[in-house]
Amino acid sequence: MDTAPRAGDTRPPVTAAGGPGTRRCHRLPHGLQTPTPEPTPGPTAPGLLRGSLGRTMLILTCPAQLQRLEGALRRSLPLALPVHGAVMNINRGNPGEFEVAVDSWPHFGAVLARRSGEMPVDDCYRNTHAAFYRDVGAYRALLETPGCLRWDTAFHIFGLQEGVATVSQAIAGAKGIELEVSEYYTYLHPDPSTLPEPRLAPGVRVGSLSPAHVDLLNETWAYGGNARSRRYLAEVLGRFPSLCLQDGAGQPLCWALTDPFGTGAHGYTLPAHRRCGHMRAVLAIAARRAQARGFPVFGHTAMGNRPMQRLQEELGHQRLPGLCRFVLHNPGLGRAGP
Repeated sequence: MDTAPRAGDTRPPVTAAGGPGTRRCHRLPHGLQTPTPEPTPGPTAPGLLRGSLGRTMLILTCPAQLQRLEGALRRSLPLALPVHGAVMNINRGNPGEFEVAVDSWPHFGAVLARRSGEMPVDDCYRNTHAAFYRDVGAYRALLETPGCLRWDTAFHIFGLQEGVATVSQAIAGAKGIELEVSEYYTYLHPDPSTLPEPRLAPGVRVGSLSPAHVDLLNETWAYGGNARSRRYLAEVLGRFPSLCLQDGAGQPLCWALTDPFGTGAHGYTLPAHRRCGHMRAVLAIAARRAQARGFPVFGHTAMGNRPMQRLQEELGHQRLPGLCRFVLHNPGLGRAGP
């Protein structure tokens, strides 16, 4: 599963006291109905929006705030890797049409990065949220804020902290919602410039994928094979970097994509072309290109995929402590339909 920020709102600039001077750079999410907040001491007062039970959510739209958030998340790596990658993409043209929700600003306790706008109720591929928190209580309050999530849809939340799963389990238990939790190892390369120069087999050249290859990817992806996965893959192919090795006729033999969270993802080699060193070359080239774009080089690997784990370790990737957990909410909806 591997985005220019939108302009801030057009209301007159305000200060903490309500006068001219400082622009509000966040907006009220669709569906969150709140009274006008009472003044709150301290720097988080301007634009602080409150839902029921004092819960709050802000969607940052101001370029300066998004740049500041990127820096704060960079200082919280590696735990913030997926959210950091999404914010990097937002600050570089926002090809994925993403947005970022926080519980408060500038002293946030929790962050969610996800697609903006409405998603189909059964599309758990594109309706995926990356989470990072400094305070697990703030994270739970953010998720429970009216308008933050549509709990009647199929959606993923994932992250590298244990609370990403436990908070969803607690809320889902109270709401009677079914969950599925999948666990992965996360690998991070500390310095891709040290990777050895890849050696390509005779007749093989480096290329890239396009949306024209979507059916090939959808058929070979273990989680694909349906119309929703095809739509997701077509968007990733059309909006984010990809890399493949091609034969003399230009047909892909081995490939890897980059998803909206900056993750190296969807690595695959056609069965007839395995054990030729193709994936080793793809990983090395993709890592150098990600580094050149300024992105951390990381990916999530299934716990049972020992060959890929071994290959990444041979190339110098380091397995992070703990697990990355993908939490699928309402999986029955995600399995419905074609």
